[in-house]
Amino acid sequence: MPLYVISQQSDQTTLLTVKQQLGNPPWSAAWNASSSPCDWPEIVCTAGNVTNLILQNKTITGKVPPAICDLKSLTYLDLSYNFIPGRFPTVLYNCSNLQYLDLSQNWFVGPIPSDIDRLSSSLQYINVGANNFSGDIPPEIGNMPEIRTLYLYQNEFNGTFPAEIGDLANLVNLGMAYNDKFLPAKVPIEFGKLTKLQFLWMADCNLIGEIPDSFSNLSSLEHLDLAYNLLQGPIPKGLFQLKNLSIVYLYRNQLSGEIPTPIESLGLTEFDLSMNNLTGPIPDDVGKLQKLKLFNFHTNQFSGTIPPSIGRIPTLANFRVFTNKLNGTLPPELGLHSNLEGFETLFGVVASSNKLTGKVPESLGGCPSLRTIQLYNNNFSGEVPLGLYTLFNLSSLMLSNNTFSGGLPKRLARNLTRLEISNNMFSGEIPKEVSSWVSLVVFKASNNQFSGPIPMEFTSLPQAITLFLDGNSLTGEFPMIIESWKSLSTLNLARNKLSGPIPAQFGSLPHLLNLDLSENKFSGQIPPELGLLRLTTLNFSYNELTGKIPDEDYRRKKLNRKLAGWKLTSFQILKFTKADILPRMTENNLIGSGGSGKIYRITVPNSEEFVAVKRIWNNRKLDHKLEKEFLAEVEILGTIRHSNIVKLICCISSEDSKLLVYEYMENQSLDKWLHGKRRTEREPFSISRGLVRPVLLDWPTRLQIAVGAAQGLCYMHHDCSPAIVHRDVKSSNILLDSEFKPKIADFGLAKILAKRSEPNTMSAVAGSFGYIAPGREANDGDEHTNLAEWAWRQQGEGISIIDALDEDIKEPLFLEEKTTVFRLGLICTSPQPLSRPSMKEVLQVLRQCDPLEGCGGKKMGTEYDAAPLLGSANTYLSHYKRSIKVSDEDSDCIVLNV
Repeated sequence: MPLYVISQQSDQTTLLTVKQQLGNPPWSAAWNASSSPCDWPEIVCTAGNVTNLILQNKTITGKVPPAICDLKSLTYLDLSYNFIPGRFPTVLYNCSNLQYLDLSQNWFVGPIPSDIDRLSSSLQYINVGANNFSGDIPPEIGNMPEIRTLYLYQNEFNGTFPAEIGDLANLVNLGMAYNDKFLPAKVPIEFGKLTKLQFLWMADCNLIGEIPDSFSNLSSLEHLDLAYNLLQGPIPKGLFQLKNLSIVYLYRNQLSGEIPTPIESLGLTEFDLSMNNLTGPIPDDVGKLQKLKLFNFHTNQFSGTIPPSIGRIPTLANFRVFTNKLNGTLPPELGLHSNLEGFETLFGVVASSNKLTGKVPESLGGCPSLRTIQLYNNNFSGEVPLGLYTLFNLSSLMLSNNTFSGGLPKRLARNLTRLEISNNMFSGEIPKEVSSWVSLVVFKASNNQFSGPIPMEFTSLPQAITLFLDGNSLTGEFPMIIESWKSLSTLNLARNKLSGPIPAQFGSLPHLLNLDLSENKFSGQIPPELGLLRLTTLNFSYNELTGKIPDEDYRRKKLNRKLAGWKLTSFQILKFTKADILPRMTENNLIGSGGSGKIYRITVPNSEEFVAVKRIWNNRKLDHKLEKEFLAEVEILGTIRHSNIVKLICCISSEDSKLLVYEYMENQSLDKWLHGKRRTEREPFSISRGLVRPVLLDWPTRLQIAVGAAQGLCYMHHDCSPAIVHRDVKSSNILLDSEFKPKIADFGLAKILAKRSEPNTMSAVAGSFGYIAPGREANDGDEHTNLAEWAWRQQGEGISIIDALDEDIKEPLFLEEKTTVFRLGLICTSPQPLSRPSMKEVLQVLRQCDPLEGCGGKKMGTEYDAAPLLGSANTYLSHYKRSIKVSDEDSDCIVLNV
């Protein structure tokens, strides 16, 4: 009998023992004596011997089976993303040939053993991140000479870490971040001996003292993250002379002194020194960084001028230098030299709270991808380039507290929601074309030199919440007919020269809370209709009015009777009461209606904020049992805190109606941006047509939305106890905030509705038709959509990229990333539920596709970070090839919605 057959039989016996020690879990059904272990999904063989055992995300709840180390040729062991309890599994000391060991994302506790160096002398990779290990990291870890990757991140270590890590001469990746319970400690000088180190991740490790000068010896270093610590003193002189450095995160420390020069790290793509105490000028050398995408130097004490050469960086996407002591002008060519067609590189310019002077560069008006411009609290002068007002994607333009001059534009960008120009020298009249400012929510133009009458068109802004025009020279009577101020919360026209009567129609503005018409020349009776309002502030002083302030006692009594039957259950500190919500649930505030209820947009009193209120359909009163179940489940949802899940603020309930109050998402649902009717150039823009898509989503934005949504689902599936399965994930349930950050909505609601519905009308697995994964209700079900069969068919038929791409992203840029995401979608929609990846795996792959992901976040290294979904076809993709042919040659077929 050949030796490899004997070896396979021995390995098969061992693996069947491992299966038994694991309790014969369902996923191991293929492990049987009638087949070769080399054909089992979790096994990889080399020359007939079992070398790789991949038990990632198998819901293992018991201890590590001792029999694993009877696999004599085992070199690769992945036990990550399970629920393995107890102390470090010292039984693995017997795996004498082990080179790769991943124990991350489990429930291990206690200290790392002091004899950790008894692990295989061949070990190159060890990951114990995201567990609950505590105590000290033992110095013996420095006795493992072959280690190339050491990940200890996100544990409960409450002791120290050893300088002996600096003895690991072959170390390439070191991740110790998010161990904020470490005792305060300096970065060991010995770390400077790690000349092969490429990735150093020590964010939030309670580091103190200075960055060692020895770091200038890290000649291979590419990624340096020491953010969120208490580091002091200067940046080492030679740090930015490291030729391979591409990412530097030193933000949120207490670093001081000037930026050392010369800067010779010409491959830098992300450079974040924000929130420190750095001084001196921004070096001219920064302009030589021709690959720079992210430039965050804000919240320091930098002085001098911004080097003009920064404006010529072709890849610059984020430029933030606010809250410094800078003077001079903005680089005149800022945004002009993008190497992408249409100058679609620069996303944001934030240079507020400095001493910058001169004019705003005309070149900024040629950056249609700009989403925010914040130049307030400076000394800019001259007229604002007209192109700035009409930038296609611009949502926020903040220019207050400068000396700008000129008039108001007749047109604004269709997506501009915030225009702040107070305390400048703007002049002229309010143009009648102001009626085209249909998206404007906040307009602050106090203390300028505007004159002339207020045109009736000014009252037709449908989205306006806050309007400040106080401290100008406006004249004439206020329009008696208010066309469309149904959202208005604050109106300040004080210190002008307005005259005539106050319109009675002010009393019909349902959200008006703050009204200041003081120091004008208004005359006549104060309209009694104002008594219908719930005003927080009212100032009519220094006018020529007669009569009394309207009595609101009747309205208050009527409202109190209406509120008596409602109960409010809060999950946050509230800025409102039920009395602020219920009267405002009118058709004027209705923004959506679906299968489960209506949604209203309500203004929060004394603020510029909204909340979204969902009234759940209900045709009958809930009995006592269902009422308790509803409130119990809502209480669970109210405790969830994640930046990619829409926040449930409170629940307001009565006997026959339920209201869920959520944070409001300004850009509404992803569905409207992907599938809404595309507006043509000649077609007028109208907010009332809810499905108009005003802006195309480019690939980087779509990918960042996908990453954010995956982060939210990952939290629900893996970090909530019990886990939450959405069961209705679709683009209409992914909401976008003002910066297109995605948040998952309506999770858990499907389950609530299922409890309340009749058994014969709704399945126990609720959700929209076509969005429920086939096979079973599982944590892996959310990734399935009714496009699955079509996508698999497209892949199998080898449809070309031209035919398969979304029309909006047909450009050949990012082809590799698009291919990866499409393949990921295929794997997520596998007909076999047990074969689908977890959301943690999905998130890892998406993050690797995103060049800007990890900005201050928990970004992993590169040596072994290619998830099995991408890096090991034998492990994952080969499983799918058995049913549908998927090969590397087929990667030109992609269809993309996100």
